[in-house]
Amino acid sequence: MAFPFTIQVGSVALSLHLLCETLAFFLGYRYFRFLRGRQPDRISDDNRVWILIGAAGGALLGSRLLGALENPQLFFSGAGGWLYYYSAKTIVGGLLGGLFGVEAIKKAIGERHSSGDLFTYPLLLAMIIGRIGCLTAGVSEPTYGLPTDLPWAMDLGDMIPRHPTALYEIIFLIGLWGWLRWIEQRVRLRSGARFQLFMVAYLIYRFAIEFLRPGIAMPGLPIGLGLTAIQWACLLGLGYYYRVLLFPQKLTLPLGALKEIG
Repeated sequence: MAFPFTIQVGSVALSLHLLCETLAFFLGYRYFRFLRGRQPDRISDDNRVWILIGAAGGALLGSRLLGALENPQLFFSGAGGWLYYYSAKTIVGGLLGGLFGVEAIKKAIGERHSSGDLFTYPLLLAMIIGRIGCLTAGVSEPTYGLPTDLPWAMDLGDMIPRHPTALYEIIFLIGLWGWLRWIEQRVRLRSGARFQLFMVAYLIYRFAIEFLRPGIAMPGLPIGLGLTAIQWACLLGLGYYYRVLLFPQKLTLPLGALKEIG
């Protein structure tokens, strides 16, 4: 398999990465609509629309902001031009930005019910499809790993055996999906707990996997830490969910208790 992988349609070479990104958005949204149609929802249709708007707007801004911060020199100097700020993107920024956007919208419209649970599995589906696209893009997409001599190293298009970190993430996300389903078959989670577990697990994973990816440490921070913008964002996100880390037992309901859908 040659990287980046393309599909030839007549005289046109289509990027599989772009196709996967498009499918991720489309199928993720369709899966969300499917799940919402199968269960009662305490959030009204109008408020769901506003929540989706907040999620999309926050994800767009957060993804671009954190993506641009992956290269602090370009971000602060502006040497990359407007195209750099527009094209840079990262899932961590999208998730945290979407979370901020949703919470801001919910506060503005007075919505008190949890809204994240319905998004969890559609997000997982979209992220898996998106990472398949990243893998097929090879080193032309900045999700590749550091060089390694491990048996499963892959040449992603630059003749250097590397950690296939996009593949690692696909495996992790599939495992996370199965783990969440396994938990929900054994205990009754409180409303919002599914999404909280998803966020905490993914932020921990992304913080750890960044050590296997080439990255630029944020300047002006305590000497010796050497963490990237994504790792700092992961730490901030985990700080937001500190209750999940400190009191995981509070995520479950007693047997027989009713669970609101969110």
